[in-house]
Amino acid sequence: MKTVTLTIDNGPDPDATPRVLDILAARNIPSAFFVLGKNAADPARRPLLERTLAEGHWIGNHTWSHDGPLGPMTDAAAIAEIERTQDALGEFADPRRMFRPVGGSGALGPHLLNPAARDFLASGGYTCVLWNSVPRDFSDPDGWVARGLEHVETLDHTLMVLHDVPGGCVDKLDGFLGQLQDRGVTFVQDIPDDAIIIDRGDVRDTASAYVMEG
Repeated sequence: MKTVTLTIDNGPDPDATPRVLDILAARNIPSAFFVLGKNAADPARRPLLERTLAEGHWIGNHTWSHDGPLGPMTDAAAIAEIERTQDALGEFADPRRMFRPVGGSGALGPHLLNPAARDFLASGGYTCVLWNSVPRDFSDPDGWVARGLEHVETLDHTLMVLHDVPGGCVDKLDGFLGQLQDRGVTFVQDIPDDAIIIDRGDVRDTASAYVMEG
């Protein structure tokens, strides 16, 4: 049986996020939204965070600016990207202090974190969440569906990243989810264990592959 954990990055957005939430509610699919601090800090977007949480979704930290991976950044800049966002999330943040680094078009590797970011996440009790599927809805709002379906077919548990931004997943999302449900795919909210490299401050051995040393 195929399992999918659906996660949504880069919002909240006043146009895209309500539509994504409507679709998820209609299909009874719980998700995790990893939001940008600069969006979370916007008073006009705070009601979107409130609605997201009220409808049973989790809210995590996806950096302040999304300007790039933290690995090449200075220590101070990398820490600020995390800390400012967590402060902006406030009461909306998941208690596990979930954080997702920026990959750069979904790439995984040591560019994700620098040692200062890793140590800050550890000392702050954060949970660092990666992914194994990025169908690239943000750059191909039509073709991403075929890639997403292919990923689900090839993985036992897909941790998929889609985006609630203009030109992202929204227009094709309902049809995509319908195809997966018709195929008997099970949607869960839980993050697969192998996608977590820091668990409530506990740095796992697997984290070393995602830290840019030196």
